[in-house]
Amino acid sequence: MKIVIVALSIAALTAGCATEGGLSKSQTGAVIGAVLGAAAGNQTGDSSKERRNDRVVGAIIGAAAGAGVGQVLDRQEAELNQALEDEKIARQVEVQRVREDLLRLTLDSEISFDFDSAVIKPAFRDSLNKVADVLTRYNQSQVRVVGHTDSVGSATYNQSLSEQRAAAVERYLISSGVAASRLSSSGAGESQPRDTNDTEAGRQLNRRVEIFISPNA
Repeated sequence: MKIVIVALSIAALTAGCATEGGLSKSQTGAVIGAVLGAAAGNQTGDSSKERRNDRVVGAIIGAAAGAGVGQVLDRQEAELNQALEDEKIARQVEVQRVREDLLRLTLDSEISFDFDSAVIKPAFRDSLNKVADVLTRYNQSQVRVVGHTDSVGSATYNQSLSEQRAAAVERYLISSGVAASRLSSSGAGESQPRDTNDTEAGRQLNRRVEIFISPNA
């Protein structure tokens, strides 16, 4: 309980008041950081007094780090939502907070790629430019691009196409100024559907590219 109080005290200083009805993302991050920091501190020290002191220090450091991560992702999420407002209205892009420490952008493959192609459509480059602009300003995050397909065609072919599309987005972000060291890409093929592959509407949801944004470990 003392650890949680420490965390919330730090969160209040760094992130403001709690949201109505609960904790803000920054405050939740502070609590998680405090608990993890205290657990790490408990592994050090040669006596119970030293371990107790190390738990407090660990909680303070962890809470501050957790609150800071929450704040940065809060701002990044808000700027992505603002920059991609038109795309969101057109249902071309989704911006979601998957966890306190993870953002996910979902790009509709119907808009970003032609059928059976891994070449980014010229009309979609402006949207990726907006994403790249936010990523370059928040340059302490790691970015993972994952491609997905529906189940039409062989699993081997779909795996290859998903990898090619993810790599194409990764290359475009690099060409737009995002450091290559921050980026990675992979393909999930047809293995992670969002909806049924028995209908065209479901298959369209399954054809997508996702961009995951997380704090630099």
